[in-house]
Amino acid sequence: MLFLNENTIYTSAVVATYWAVSISMVYLNKILMSNDVVSIPAPLFITWYQCTVTSIICWLAGLCGDRAMNQGGAYSRLTTVEIGDDAAISKPSFFAQFPRAQYHRKIAVQIFPLSIIFVGMVSFNNLCLKNVEVSFYNVARSLTIVFNVIFSWILLGIPTSRKTVLCIVVVVFGFYIGVMGEMNFSLNGTAFGVLSSLFVSLNSIFTKRVLSLVDDNHWKLTFYNNVNASLILAPMVYIFEADFVLEHIKHLQTPIYWSVMTLAGFFGFAIGIVTVLQIKATSPLSHNFSGTAKAAVQSMLAFYLWGNEATLHGVVGIFTVLGGSLLYTYAKMNENNHQAMLIKSVSDVEMPSTSSRNGER
Repeated sequence: MLFLNENTIYTSAVVATYWAVSISMVYLNKILMSNDVVSIPAPLFITWYQCTVTSIICWLAGLCGDRAMNQGGAYSRLTTVEIGDDAAISKPSFFAQFPRAQYHRKIAVQIFPLSIIFVGMVSFNNLCLKNVEVSFYNVARSLTIVFNVIFSWILLGIPTSRKTVLCIVVVVFGFYIGVMGEMNFSLNGTAFGVLSSLFVSLNSIFTKRVLSLVDDNHWKLTFYNNVNASLILAPMVYIFEADFVLEHIKHLQTPIYWSVMTLAGFFGFAIGIVTVLQIKATSPLSHNFSGTAKAAVQSMLAFYLWGNEATLHGVVGIFTVLGGSLLYTYAKMNENNHQAMLIKSVSDVEMPSTSSRNGER
């Protein structure tokens, strides 16, 4: 009973942390894009700084990870191992999950196409957030699953089931309702949201292709992606946003601006940690349920905190989009589980027949 209580507390704390970090990251970025006190209208500059901060944190975490591994600790979730009547609790070494951050030019060049997609993803995401209301943000970026299906069919040759198509129809319908119900509709912001969704989809596909280059370690890939992104964004900031940055030189001289910028960069790194923790503490499906509920709360809070005007069509659009996305996740997981069961059944049938043939020989 004690273990169940501790496990429940641990899971609840992880989910609450995921919600807090994810919502805070969106709200902080919105402040950086639109607040008169700390805002500089330079999304590329903000993205570059956040990628640089993430690179530095990855490097520091790698140093701590090396030290943790040398002390013999391996990262795992809190578990109990019964020894007789006693239960010995193994304390996880958190930093042991982070490998030493090393930048090899050959690997970096191979990952560079993914990094270009990554830059497009985070840049268009920030541009979307700059131009749309926070309450409309999830609707503007809701077409990711549509592009997932399209690119999976075009690039990977993966067919689409009728259930998946139905879920996509629900999402597109919700997107349409949300657009019609948005009081302060921004065509540019919505277009940036659609482009962000497109790059999110491409990012997931290309990540699977290059993950083996970094020993299937997502933290190594995070480091390479953010270093590459910093290198890609630096000249873009100089060309497109140098004048805007210089016009707001006063902001650059205030501690509050750099504090908010650094905190947003830290949350950009932390969201990767809490996402992994939530999946480990619950399950991939529960993680998606949690993410959908978080998005709903994030949008509803925005009506109050940011003073966004709510309309019936706008609210219906938000929940239709989130509902369609959740149905899509559930349908895809059922399809994957069914496919896995079929493969297992085929394997179970083939194994006895193979054994019998070997016996005949």
